[in-house]
Amino acid sequence: MDTSVVLPVEAEGIIRSLDIFSLKEVGSARWFRQHEHIERLNMQAILNASAMHDEFVKELLVSFGKIPVLVHEMILVEVWKQKVFPILCQLQDFNPKCTFHLYMLIHHEATIINLLETVLFHKDSCEAAGDSLLDLVDYCHRKLTLLASEATKGHAAAHDRQNQLSPIEELQTQNTALEFEISLKAVSVLSYIADHSDSISVINRVLCTHNMPCVLVQLIESCPWSRSGVEKYINGKWQRIPAEDHLKMTKLDGQVWLALYSLILKEECQRKYDFNNFNKNQLLKLRSFLTDVLIDQLPILLELQRFLAHLAVTDPAPPKKELILEQIPEMWSQIVRDNSGKWKAIAKYQVKETFSPSDSDLQHQAQRLAQTYNLDVMERLLPEKPKCGSCGKEASKRCSRCQIEWYCNRPCQVKHWPKHKKACQLMTDTMERIQEDMQIESRDNLL
Repeated sequence: MDTSVVLPVEAEGIIRSLDIFSLKEVGSARWFRQHEHIERLNMQAILNASAMHDEFVKELLVSFGKIPVLVHEMILVEVWKQKVFPILCQLQDFNPKCTFHLYMLIHHEATIINLLETVLFHKDSCEAAGDSLLDLVDYCHRKLTLLASEATKGHAAAHDRQNQLSPIEELQTQNTALEFEISLKAVSVLSYIADHSDSISVINRVLCTHNMPCVLVQLIESCPWSRSGVEKYINGKWQRIPAEDHLKMTKLDGQVWLALYSLILKEECQRKYDFNNFNKNQLLKLRSFLTDVLIDQLPILLELQRFLAHLAVTDPAPPKKELILEQIPEMWSQIVRDNSGKWKAIAKYQVKETFSPSDSDLQHQAQRLAQTYNLDVMERLLPEKPKCGSCGKEASKRCSRCQIEWYCNRPCQVKHWPKHKKACQLMTDTMERIQEDMQIESRDNLL
């Protein structure tokens, strides 16, 4: 059975066409076409990586030098979400017929970082990122400091809010929940950068400008992907962990430890990092987490444990002062500088020109979305069988209304309904609206 989302020859054309947009163009028809293309590339990259098949999406992104374009696109949407989206939500004349288009826009950042997480697993992708790797380091720092802060408690809980919300308030809640997931992906991206990059500018940015080892220590301490000691955030949802698996390392735990391993033990990093009293004391906090059970699951951490034992009884020499012509990341500052003072004007323009489509435009978008987010294709992309939305066990039955959530049996579905109800109604309403629009259009064409 062919499970291709996009064939190699088509992927080449799509990747060649990837372009940089201005903030004003975000959400436009041309921008949305690129969003759909990136969604398809992301699906195909996941499919190839999970099947350990020819990773032609990664190869083409490297060959045509498009990884910096993806980084710019991701940061562009990040700026839009921070600077324009809040203003948009407050405008009195903003009352969209359907918020699904807007949801796809705020979801775009998550799609790109997911694609980057898949391709940056390979060293040549990091090398192909060039100077944009500095912008990506800054991006990861913003996301990881958010993740390590108390604010992430609200982000993690955003899935569970059950209050009656307006469509815009619902969209804001979804944006908050997405921010949590994006920040988790940034952990993996930073881990790959720490492992693969030998650039002096990147190492300086990670160690000296942002002191990422101490940020990672905070993440180990706060462990925002775990709550109440019994649930962990795995594969995009909170899952109750059996008592016998409480000490089992998750992928996220592993990524943080691997990033720390690279940043502390790589020779170039040790030469650049300032092991002053504060940094030393922060790093030594890791010793209490490096248990035999943890090291058994990730044996290379034994080397880190030995280094920390040595660090506890020594005072490493401070790094040598060297004259370095350091490169500076440009994307975030350039986007903000180009649009400073224009945020409200951009929001008003987008309300009028972008987010108030005609009925025919909505119909066209709905048809394209239905093609892009094909449920059967998405199911085949899953590296493992679906999990029950209630208990996390392997599931074989799908919600008959929205066709999105999975369950292992009827009792689990009934138990989960209070949480699933709102999302189910939103998706069902959207699909019914699409079908109604299609029926109306067909009837009009006959007349």
